[in-house]
Amino acid sequence: MPRALFLDRDGTLIVDKVYLSDPDGVELFPGVAEALRRAKALGHRLFLFTNQSGIGRGYYSIEDALRVNARLDAMIGGPQPVFDEVCIAPEAPDQPMVYRKPSPRFIVETMAKYGLSPSDCTMVGDSAADIGAALAAGIRAVAVRTGKVDPSGLAIVADNRIPVFDTFAAYAAAELSA
Repeated sequence: MPRALFLDRDGTLIVDKVYLSDPDGVELFPGVAEALRRAKALGHRLFLFTNQSGIGRGYYSIEDALRVNARLDAMIGGPQPVFDEVCIAPEAPDQPMVYRKPSPRFIVETMAKYGLSPSDCTMVGDSAADIGAALAAGIRAVAVRTGKVDPSGLAIVADNRIPVFDTFAAYAAAELSA
C-alpha cells in the first residue's frame, strides 16, 4: 500500500508571507527541499493542500497562486512535478466551505482516487485548520512550529496528542523511513 503526505504550504514548507502572490516571495524553510526529495525517493506520494483565501477575497488570482506553486516546485528541484496533486482552496472564510481546511474533502477524495489507506496517510501543517482536516479525514496529523502560532498551545493539538516538530525537515528526519 502506498504512503502519502498531505502538506500545508504557507508556514509549513515556505515562510508565510500573508497573501503571497509573487513567486519571488517564495522562501523555503531550511531542509524542506531535501526532505521532500527524500520522501519521494522512499515512495511517498506528496499532496499539497493549501488554503488561499486571498483568491476569494479578490487580492490575487488563481493564476498568481499557480505561479507561486510553480516557483515552489522549481526551488525543491528533483523530478517534476514534485506533488502528485495540488489543492488550492480559494474560499474566503465567509464563503461556503468546499475545500477550505478544516474541510477533509480533498484528503478523502485523494485517498479514494489513489487507493490510499487512511493508516498510510499523514497531514503535516502548522495550524488548527490543518490538524482539523486530518482528523476529520481519519488520517494521522503532525504539527510543525514554523508557522505564526506555536501549535503546541492549540487545544486541538493537545486534546488529540498530535506530535509537534520544530520543522518539516525535523519531522521527515525522525519519521520517514523506507
